[in-house]
Amino acid sequence: MKLSVIIPVYNEIETLKPLLDKVLAVPLEKEIIIVDDLSTDGTRNLLKTIKNDNITIIYHDKNKGKGSAIRTGLQYVSGDVVIVQDADLEYDPNDYLKLIEPIKAGKADVVYGSRFMGRPEQMTFAHLFGNKLLTWITNILYGSKLTDMSTCYKMIKTPVIKSIKLRSTRFEFCPEITAKLLKNKKEILEIPITYTARNWNEGKKITWKDGFEHIWALIKYRFTD
Repeated sequence: MKLSVIIPVYNEIETLKPLLDKVLAVPLEKEIIIVDDLSTDGTRNLLKTIKNDNITIIYHDKNKGKGSAIRTGLQYVSGDVVIVQDADLEYDPNDYLKLIEPIKAGKADVVYGSRFMGRPEQMTFAHLFGNKLLTWITNILYGSKLTDMSTCYKMIKTPVIKSIKLRSTRFEFCPEITAKLLKNKKEILEIPITYTARNWNEGKKITWKDGFEHIWALIKYRFTD
């Protein structure tokens, strides 16, 4: 079973190379699709030095947002299963191994890596509260029992994710894909993962304003599209 790893990138020159080394080291058949969203910190120059037959690199000609980068990456997917990997070091690619097992065994089409079934490290109270709130709203609106709607680690069979029309351009990709999976009666299996949050000084980009966009997306997609 081949895994497609989509890595949306924007100004991640400090973490991208260590992250790629971790992804490449995971003992799974895989392809890596990097979409650079017009980085301005030298990330593009770094990407141009990468030569690997299993890595495809796409360059946006303008900054379009994380959701747009993921949608671009999906156009190049050839694997059986897809996961999005943030370009920082908050998530551990070694968790791919346990996330893919239920899919290999035919027990799930969608597996989420839950930070809150594990032990999230260094997460601020504000982000903890925000994530818990968004998950609670998701469960109320869609009748689900998730513990972590906003996790980056959403491993999904390729035919399933390609059957869903995605519209997100920014960070609202997470609520949109979750909403549409649940509306399509797709069961989401959750498995605990490891997670070490980074802070603003280390380049964390999501803010409280994005939280409001997530809430709006959850409400909007409950009744439309």
